[in-house]
Amino acid sequence: ESAAVAAPSQPEVAAGSAASAVVLPERLQRREAERQQGVERQRQKKEAQVVKEEQSEFFLAAFAREREAVEALLAAGTLEEAAARLQALQKLLTGSVRFLAPYEVRQGQETVARLQGDLAARRQQLQPKKKFAFRALKKEAAPGSAPRPAEPAPPDHAAPDPGPGLAEGESGGPPLCGFSGAQDAELELGPAELLQRDVLLSELRGCRVRLRGNPNTLRVRDCSGCTVLCGPVSTSVLVDGCSDCLLALACQQLRTHRTRDCRVYVQVTSRAVIEACSEVSFAPYSWSYPGIERDFESSGLDRNSNNWNLVDDFDWLATDRPSPNWSLIPEQERITCWD
Repeated sequence: ESAAVAAPSQPEVAAGSAASAVVLPERLQRREAERQQGVERQRQKKEAQVVKEEQSEFFLAAFAREREAVEALLAAGTLEEAAARLQALQKLLTGSVRFLAPYEVRQGQETVARLQGDLAARRQQLQPKKKFAFRALKKEAAPGSAPRPAEPAPPDHAAPDPGPGLAEGESGGPPLCGFSGAQDAELELGPAELLQRDVLLSELRGCRVRLRGNPNTLRVRDCSGCTVLCGPVSTSVLVDGCSDCLLALACQQLRTHRTRDCRVYVQVTSRAVIEACSEVSFAPYSWSYPGIERDFESSGLDRNSNNWNLVDDFDWLATDRPSPNWSLIPEQERITCWD
């Protein structure tokens, strides 16, 4: 009797076996689904890597062709076409950064910088009389009477030979375009005068400077009480030894040295750097003028990339407290109308 009670009936055994048979395939199905998902992820990753490599190979081939074309145009003296092709080369590099390896980006930037230097040197070599060299203004010049760089300059007003006291980033090569030594003057350069040129503003007092165009580099040195409004700069801007200035700048790199009590409206694709500075404040770049979109395209700068509020202070090493040497301009105090 007890054996008869303990032993399961045939229908119960059959039901248990059926339940096990149902659970087992479900587990196998889940494991199989997970395996398939892993395989699919690996496939997609591999395909993405292949696409990235193909894009990199296409870029390198296209970049090499454009570089050779620019070099050939420079050698032939076809400078305007070389400048246009060089702008296209810069734009190609900027648009390809997202899939290039860091060393490929660095090599591309070095190539573009070298070609920009070669272009400036060839302009100086082939068109010396049309070079827009900066020159010191006479101290007795009245406001607004500063000569335009496009006008022929007498020999005694030519830019002095750069001596050993060059600011960081300046070279002893061809004369730069820009203004020097003016006081209480309205100064301006346009797109044709600025295109991919190196610009120097030095020892200005109480001046308002408008640079409507696309320079290659910009140096603002030993200026006080000035307003400097500049279109997009392809590479770097250096502000050195300035005080009580208002600056509107768009560039790849911004470095500020020995500067105090200045307001900077900036668009910068890297982090701005200050050193030996105090009371420098920042806001996003907001100056505009007819043709600025074209100049941004020429510069290769990405309008959607702006690190205006990311500033590295080389004199402030504390990580738990903000630097007292710079600040952000409150939104309600920012300039919205520049005219």
